[in-house]
Amino acid sequence: MKYRKQFDRQVRAEDVWIPTRDGTKLHARIWRPTDAEAHPVPALLEYLPYRKSDWTAPRDAQRHPWYAGHGYASVRVDLRGSGDSEGVMLDEYTETELADGVDVINWLAAQPWCTGRVGMFGISWGGFNALQIAALRPEPLKAIVTVCSTDDRYDNDVHYTGGAVLGIDMLAWAGTMLAFTARPPDPATVGDTKWLPMWRERLDALEPYLHTWLAHQQRDAYWRHGSVCEDYAAIDAAVLAVGGWADPYRDTVLRLVEHLPGPVRGLIGPWSHQYPDRGLPPGPAIGFLQETLRWWDQWLKDDDTKVDDTNVMDEPLLRAWINDPVPPATFYDTMPGRWVGDDMWPSPSVTWDERPLGGADPVIVRSPHHTGIDAGRFFPFGNRTDLPPDQREEDGRSVCFDSVPLTDRVEILGRPRVRLRLDSATPRANVIARVCDVAPDGSSTLVTRGVLNLLSRHGRDRAVEWQPGTFEDVEFELNATGYAFPPGHRIRVAVSDAYWPWVWPHGTRGALTLHPADSAVLLPVRDPGADAGREPIRFDEPEQAEPLAVTVEPPARGRAERSVTHDVATGEWTLEVDPNYGGSRTYPDGLSYEESALERYQIRADDPLSATAGSQWTIRLRRGDWDAEIITSTELRATAAEFIMDSRIEARSNGETVAKRAWHRTTPRTSA
Repeated sequence: MKYRKQFDRQVRAEDVWIPTRDGTKLHARIWRPTDAEAHPVPALLEYLPYRKSDWTAPRDAQRHPWYAGHGYASVRVDLRGSGDSEGVMLDEYTETELADGVDVINWLAAQPWCTGRVGMFGISWGGFNALQIAALRPEPLKAIVTVCSTDDRYDNDVHYTGGAVLGIDMLAWAGTMLAFTARPPDPATVGDTKWLPMWRERLDALEPYLHTWLAHQQRDAYWRHGSVCEDYAAIDAAVLAVGGWADPYRDTVLRLVEHLPGPVRGLIGPWSHQYPDRGLPPGPAIGFLQETLRWWDQWLKDDDTKVDDTNVMDEPLLRAWINDPVPPATFYDTMPGRWVGDDMWPSPSVTWDERPLGGADPVIVRSPHHTGIDAGRFFPFGNRTDLPPDQREEDGRSVCFDSVPLTDRVEILGRPRVRLRLDSATPRANVIARVCDVAPDGSSTLVTRGVLNLLSRHGRDRAVEWQPGTFEDVEFELNATGYAFPPGHRIRVAVSDAYWPWVWPHGTRGALTLHPADSAVLLPVRDPGADAGREPIRFDEPEQAEPLAVTVEPPARGRAERSVTHDVATGEWTLEVDPNYGGSRTYPDGLSYEESALERYQIRADDPLSATAGSQWTIRLRRGDWDAEIITSTELRATAAEFIMDSRIEARSNGETVAKRAWHRTTPRTSA
């Protein structure tokens, strides 16, 4: 990693309040060249609820000053009701959030130090709202960079997958956001007399997002809002879409390069849910800031002010990393592999290889309900326990179909599909398919997977119960991947009807009957000679601005980052996870930010109604005589007929309770 202390243009940072149409003011930090009033520059916006004063401050310091030093005003804004901004935040990606974003863009474009051209970038939430605001077409917004984001809020987000409830992140993310939205503004920014009334306003407005998310179990107007896949043509800004094979949102990159009508380029590396320059596993990291600078220069600057005169549209439409085979592990510092490029998507270099599962006799799929305990983290974050371990135990809980040992290397790129001829013993059931790379020693590396709630087999907007005793052909996509199977290895397709805690089980114990001879996996096989004669794809080494002087506290002893226990007598399995988003740290301004979280998922192997998921958070902020603490808990369980939600929060100031609330809600299980 190369750190830059000096740039061609001297940089200044300032905090400002940006007004919105209803008078609510959003707090922003702007890094820009000191001579921008005399020589105006384009503006870049990152717009998040994660608090620029503490939670994202180390990451912000890496990129915003760097962009400013290269001739941009780089702007970090706290969403309404988050960080130091006024107002309250009631949900993800609300119309208010997006309208505020448009107000901010128009305000930036009107500043005397701005040329009137604006770009927007972000990862995860910031990548989501960059796409969504681009679809609103504010005139100054000319380009975006969206990283680890989604175009489909229902089927490619943290709530549902394949029409099934995401047990692991529906609950965990709701618990996280309950704690996050309850955090107070900083009195050092908003004032000693204002911070407590602002905090009380936030606490009074709290309603766990889980209540809303579980009230919409099918793809309805709630989920279509903010899903740009509903109308790709609404986006005319230039879009650089970025993802990682270890990130759950990677499918979006392929859909965007296929469907966006305007300028678009896609980039998928081996990365987790992180910016690709940060060096967090799995690598290799790339010079991502330099790559995005080329994008900004192309769309936001005049020719005489560009750093690089090459046209970014000369790059392949899609640049993707092909992972070479590796033994299964929960952590890879660097993945072996290579970059490939395709000028069209779908690519003529990729053809479908249909492989029947085999066997003429039907087989019964009836997995124990703890199948999925070795699925790994839904959002790999660069931690040592994030990725799926050896899948042999999971394979043993599934019905597996193996190819013969391969005679040649087989590279796949895209979204594999499975077609299964099934009958379900119950009206409601899930089916899960995994593709694994099985080495000669029997070790099994997860390559990709997919889920289908059979209720949604005719569309995510409806629930159609299965008629037991009836066979149907169902087909569904697995997550996108770029992977090379080597000679001598076997391709395994593993089928199960349980995948806890990723997928919440239906309320009745069932079983599937599968006809292998009428079932197949369809692999997107890429021609290994497709890159002959093409210039190799290369990236600069990572470069960032000088890091923020943050002191990170070591994690508490005695707590594993991820642990699995099995009570043999009761048959209960328990998964405990410390999400380890960064832990506790002290900032240069004296702010101490303490964070502790624990997720717990429990189920008995023989009882789908034994499933419970819980999330606990404690966050404490201190500086001088200011001391604010938030303690939350969220729990989800279910009967055969309804989901049951219990949430609690206590907020304290200097040890005294400011607010204490509890919620108990139920909602019918309409399709999940």
